[in-house]
Amino acid sequence: MPTRHPGPESLPDFAEAVLDIVDQIPSGMVLAYADVAELLGRGGPRQVGAVLSAYGSSVTWWRVILASGAVPQPLKEEAVARWRSEGTAMVGGPLAGCRVDMARARWDGQARPVDSDEAPTGAR
Repeated sequence: MPTRHPGPESLPDFAEAVLDIVDQIPSGMVLAYADVAELLGRGGPRQVGAVLSAYGSSVTWWRVILASGAVPQPLKEEAVARWRSEGTAMVGGPLAGCRVDMARARWDGQARPVDSDEAPTGAR
């Protein structure tokens, strides 16, 4: 049975798994914190958020958001700018929008072709 709350000894493996999923989210697409946990089959939205808070600066953290399509307030300005530059679908359109249109921008978790100019860095 999957661990619901990883302990200190399993956090590095869990963190690596979270960051690997985030590295796969295509430009212009997003996942909710709970979506990441569901793809992993373990943890939950809070654990995913904790990993991104601690280790997320090396990945495309703005592609993992609240299920409402928003990000926490301190990250909003930078996230919105990045969504606009990537062409992420936003409620209210690209100029007036300040949250992601989850119905249009939620990634299905399927692998994407490797022809993108944006290859995952792999560096953590």
